[in-house]
Amino acid sequence: MAGIPHDHYEPKSGFERWLHRRLPIAGLIYDTLVIPTPKNLNWMWIWGIVLTFCLALQIITGIVLVMHYTPHVDMAFASVEHIMRNVNGGYMLRYLHANGASLFFVAVYLHIFRNLYYGSYKAPREVTWIIGMLIYILMMATAFMGYVLPWGQMSFWGATVITGLFGAIPGVGETIQTWLLGGPAVGNATLNRFFSLHYLLPFIIAGLVLVHIWAFHSTGNNNPTGIEVRRTSKEEARKDTLPFWPYFVMKDLFALVLILVVFFAIVGFMPNYLGHPDNYIEANALATPAHIVPEWYFLPFYAILRAFDSEVWLVQLVSFLSFGIIDAKFFGVLAMFGAIIVMALVPWLDTSRVRSGRYRPMFKWWFWLLAVDFVLLTWVGAMPTEGIYPYIALAASTYWFAYFLVILPILGVIEKPEPMPATIEEDYLAHYEAPTRMAE
Repeated sequence: MAGIPHDHYEPKSGFERWLHRRLPIAGLIYDTLVIPTPKNLNWMWIWGIVLTFCLALQIITGIVLVMHYTPHVDMAFASVEHIMRNVNGGYMLRYLHANGASLFFVAVYLHIFRNLYYGSYKAPREVTWIIGMLIYILMMATAFMGYVLPWGQMSFWGATVITGLFGAIPGVGETIQTWLLGGPAVGNATLNRFFSLHYLLPFIIAGLVLVHIWAFHSTGNNNPTGIEVRRTSKEEARKDTLPFWPYFVMKDLFALVLILVVFFAIVGFMPNYLGHPDNYIEANALATPAHIVPEWYFLPFYAILRAFDSEVWLVQLVSFLSFGIIDAKFFGVLAMFGAIIVMALVPWLDTSRVRSGRYRPMFKWWFWLLAVDFVLLTWVGAMPTEGIYPYIALAASTYWFAYFLVILPILGVIEKPEPMPATIEEDYLAHYEAPTRMAE
């Protein structure tokens, strides 16, 4: 698909021409800054810069923390305490790193749900969406391995539970689990493996982020209307767009400053709010915590994992049909990973020809119910598996799969969309210039 017509970099001095022929880095930066961006983007298009900041923060603070951390089961917990008590600014570095992970996931979840609402996964942006989902999966893997490194009670037992899930895979499960652990149980080899991968994966994420940015620069940004920028000429494209610099850069930086005010307030005044108290107790293989809970950003999928136990009729049916190969534990693992897979496959599950949810009246109701469902899964994932909580988790998990596998395909057939503007310019004038004229 051809890019949006716009002015490209033209080197002026002799040095610029020499460098441009050999390494067109100045042209790449210029084209990135002046890329035509739909002029009607709203405030939900700020999460890209927040995610970029979070990635840079995690890499920089992580590199410094590694200088003082010892990846050994006898010294890991003490080395974290050393960072907190003896290293200059160590407590702040650790709190920035730990709470930075939470900000990272807040931003990525809002980014994902924005894309789900405005249809940013639809053609021609399917590859951009898939790359984004790969980044998200690597983020989850990196965060999980990082959670193990402090070697507290939740670190140890969280690693035991999560790696145990791979052991549920028929045939090869025990081999995969042993390979992950580096032995028969969570120990020093496990800690070293997770430390190495936790340090490596952020750089792979950074590379995928560059590919992600390159992908949507090739297809152009989506926008709240879901209508494409006119590409017939530069003049038509200019009516629908504004240069990324300075208009959207300044908007994004302003939003980033507001978010960082809240972020640094949390880091300064309540840095342990999202942490679990048991993780401030050194790991003890002989003392199992009463309730093993992962970090909050894993909770929705942890709830789905636990929802499908041996008492659910679907699990019993599948187990019977598979002659016991797929038991309740393995079914839960499939459901947990399947919840992410169905989200990745949404470009092909959504059958509607209308991209943006703004013009889909029935879709809006189901989408906002999905958002509530996600929050409900996060909450119930932190609750014990007793009383009414398993039923809530099962109902919320069922809706998650029903939304992607049943509701979206049917909505595309039965839903009647509302009238849409013909161009981005028309939408922009209706939302921004018309109210201004009325005020005057």
